[in-house]
Amino acid sequence: MEDREFKDINVIPLVDIMLVLLTIVLITATFVVQGSIPVNLPTAKSQEVRELKGFEIAITKSGEILFEGKRVSLEDLERIISTANRDANIKVLADKDASVQSLVSVLDSLKRLGFTKVSIRTEIR
Repeated sequence: MEDREFKDINVIPLVDIMLVLLTIVLITATFVVQGSIPVNLPTAKSQEVRELKGFEIAITKSGEILFEGKRVSLEDLERIISTANRDANIKVLADKDASVQSLVSVLDSLKRLGFTKVSIRTEIR
């Protein structure tokens, strides 16, 4: 048998495989959901990104308060978080059309209970 050198390499099968993989990644990426709570966040021009470990409080357009995705009253929220570590990072997500009083009530409760690491989540414009 005669030894032959490769004069060229057929890359068409490699391109086909890469296109299939790219298609799978793009289709899968469209199904990733950022959050399950329907909150339309307000926008801001500046951004400071920090990785926060703690819990999340959301305020919907109708003024409902959700703690970690579960609907609670303001009194229940205060009772739940009163046992939490005061150094916990708290993310507050308030719908841009929610009443300001709902947001102020939640922030006032957090301040009264001694929480200092509170952030309000916004979208960057």
